[in-house]
Amino acid sequence: MYNILLTGSSGFIGSNILNSFSEKYKFYITVRKNIPKKKNLKKNIKVIYFKSYKSLNSKLKKIKVDTVIHCATHYVKTHEFSDIKKFCNSNLLFGNIILENLNVMKVRKFINFSTVWEDGNAKKDNTLNLYAAYKKSFSTILDFYRKNSKKVKFYELMISDTFGKNDHRKKIINTLKMNYKKKKTINIVSKKLHLNLLNISDIVSATNLILKKSIIPKKYLLKNKADTKIFNLIKIFNKQNEKPLKVKWLSNRLIKNKIYSYDKLKGWKPNNSNIQDIINYIKS
Repeated sequence: MYNILLTGSSGFIGSNILNSFSEKYKFYITVRKNIPKKKNLKKNIKVIYFKSYKSLNSKLKKIKVDTVIHCATHYVKTHEFSDIKKFCNSNLLFGNIILENLNVMKVRKFINFSTVWEDGNAKKDNTLNLYAAYKKSFSTILDFYRKNSKKVKFYELMISDTFGKNDHRKKIINTLKMNYKKKKTINIVSKKLHLNLLNISDIVSATNLILKKSIIPKKYLLKNKADTKIFNLIKIFNKQNEKPLKVKWLSNRLIKNKIYSYDKLKGWKPNNSNIQDIINYIKS
């Protein structure tokens, strides 16, 4: 059976990958010992509990996996002083320990998720916030291991805004969903807000493609075919439904982040990320 080491299994992307593939592949998931033990796990899921990075390093040396899917991250759009240590631990140090053990674990594929904010407004290396700067820094660390781990194929998947199943984040689509249920008004920064929105199911399908196919290892951009204008999304939603989404628009300024054009993943396209998919998710 195919063996996968998955980090960030309790996060949005990681949890969906685990739920989608846990019947098909054997998973090792990393969990800190100060977090409550996971219950009722499927037999194909083994937990690596660790209390320190030193203990994590020791335990990784005892397993053999074909692929690492690295989803673990600390994300905030606008950081505070307290986020700096969390950025260092989650976005650099943790992943670096995984990379250090690639050869001993016999890894053949390493899949890393990053953000289009590394290259904000389609400008190479134009990090839009400190979170993106740390993700860019980890990409530089990956370059070192790419040169020194010749048997490993490295994939970096650059993603923008996401939505979908098991989303508990305070992102705009999820906030619309929650406020719709509660009949509450949501404040949206502008009538001219444009977002490139991707359904988590499309991200999972891209991951599956890399797992199953012989794909050239490099950076790939996962994006929707077109941006979604949030004003139009709300307008279409309210036209379709008797109970409307209640929105207060805070400005009329154009907000649209151009996305740097990395290569497209061959054989992949976003099948579940159109406006109707977003509307159906908000209503669900």
